[in-house]
Amino acid sequence: MNVLRPMRFDLYLGRAVFGTVLLTWAVLVGLDVVMAFSGEFKDVGKGSYTLGHAAAWVLYTVPRRAYTFFPTAAVIGALMGLGQLAATSELTALRALGLSRKRLSVSVAIALSLMTAVMVFSGETLGPWGQSKADEIKASAKWGSSLSAARYSGVWAREGDTFLNAQSGDEQLQAGGGTRLILHDVRLYKIAEDGRLASLTYATTAEHGADGWVLNKIRRDTFGERSATRETVESEPWNSRLDAAALASGISKPRNLTAMDLRTSIEYRKRNGLDARDYEDVYWSRWFYPINVLALCLAAVPFAFGSLRSGGMGKRLFLGILFALGFWLLQLFFGRMAGALKFDYRIAYALPPIVMMVVSGLLFRRKSG
Repeated sequence: MNVLRPMRFDLYLGRAVFGTVLLTWAVLVGLDVVMAFSGEFKDVGKGSYTLGHAAAWVLYTVPRRAYTFFPTAAVIGALMGLGQLAATSELTALRALGLSRKRLSVSVAIALSLMTAVMVFSGETLGPWGQSKADEIKASAKWGSSLSAARYSGVWAREGDTFLNAQSGDEQLQAGGGTRLILHDVRLYKIAEDGRLASLTYATTAEHGADGWVLNKIRRDTFGERSATRETVESEPWNSRLDAAALASGISKPRNLTAMDLRTSIEYRKRNGLDARDYEDVYWSRWFYPINVLALCLAAVPFAFGSLRSGGMGKRLFLGILFALGFWLLQLFFGRMAGALKFDYRIAYALPPIVMMVVSGLLFRRKSG
């Protein structure tokens, strides 16, 4: 029998797993949405922020929440779906037809792979877009400007030998499309090769548009070994490779960025000698996301061929939560170890699925014997 050829029982198993995964997924995301909506009550009344804005903010964040909860929903739903088939002896009947446990596991993997592919696409498109729209709605309502896409405070960035600090900033939507970043109370600290402060530039605003950076109302103090000079300029361009996207990504939470934006942020930080490990952590978690989902679910499959046959819904739910929690703890442990010992995050994210699959293989052999 060709393992890769889809058969009728593949559709039957896939439909059973698909339904329970969707149900579990809807419950988990629904609970998180309700909690997030109730958490927005404290902001209602700030500016023109209303319950309607809070509801819109939560709805736009649903794709990101669905992406986050899918691995947990997948393992719990898969165990519940297979558990129902095991309890009614349908898995036993399929095995009596000559189907091996491995072949049945492939059927489950096919169904989960399709759902995982959809979530990977959503995590790189709908998730970041929805989060950006949600932040735009909240900022616009709170600060009363329909052109405000985001508002920042306490901005720090580095470009070569120059450090930038801005007390606040606004990312504004332009009428013709695109955005314009305006930083307020900007200070540029230029460091000499020997480590001393070479110059301190103060600008009332720094604006980044299609033509690059422009500093306005500038006061610059230049420090020599035994002297200091001051000059004032109304405005001048600032030749910098620092762009608005890199600056905004440094303010946004890494989990709200796309893989491309994460990669850009990592390159920017490494180019300027900054710590990029938080962004590397999230970046590699995106790449290992589908592997983690499949490894986690396949590691739980052996329980469907014995221990779930006589168990009820509570037992299946408990085992699903136990597997999800155990995998999360493993991933958290190796992730923290990678951050502390400074080894490659790719190794940290590869170890948990390897451990789970080794344990699953041992359980498979034991139950097969």
